[in-house]
Amino acid sequence: MRKKPWANEMIASRTDCVITDPAALKGSWKQFSVNGEVHLEIGAGKGDYWIKMGNMYPETAWIALEKNYDCAAIALKKSLEQTDPNMKFIIGDAALAGEWFAEGELDVIHLNFSDPWPKKSHAKRRLTSVSFLKDYRTILKKDGKIIFKTDNSSLFEYSLLSFEEEGWKLTEVSVDFRRNEHPEDAITEYERNFMAVGQPIYRAVWQPER
Repeated sequence: MRKKPWANEMIASRTDCVITDPAALKGSWKQFSVNGEVHLEIGAGKGDYWIKMGNMYPETAWIALEKNYDCAAIALKKSLEQTDPNMKFIIGDAALAGEWFAEGELDVIHLNFSDPWPKKSHAKRRLTSVSFLKDYRTILKKDGKIIFKTDNSSLFEYSLLSFEEEGWKLTEVSVDFRRNEHPEDAITEYERNFMAVGQPIYRAVWQPER
């Protein structure tokens, strides 16, 4: 990702949705939701999923979390005319999520096409590694869920094993999710590129068994 010379200005201008001190909102994220639901997308990238889902479900709070500053700036630029009051954005590391969200505060965590970090030495950086799963279990409500999608079969296999190791309940699994229509789930440009060349989309849903 090349540095965007306009990134600082763009991010600073988006006071309508950028949360600069997410810890200050710990325990009160439901204020952005009409129906009481709070969804967090970890690794929001360029924002396509966050924008589309936030627009499709304006009664639900949609929180995007992206670590890469320039990716975040692109997402915020894309969403200039498409940001509803239910849509908020955090620029930061997912490892700090436990400091920003209270126990049981989240209804759903979305992990879309996360970086696979293919080297074994980098396994702890994967968003489905055991260390992250412990935090997810804390901030998700008792009957909450994690929805995971990837184009990477190795990451999918690794994730299935990680969740099993931590005692999560697998409730849905698909090795070709986009074979059928799923109008409730927005398709990003990134995802369409894979679909165009016949690349299967792997998807799984888990709940934290306590």
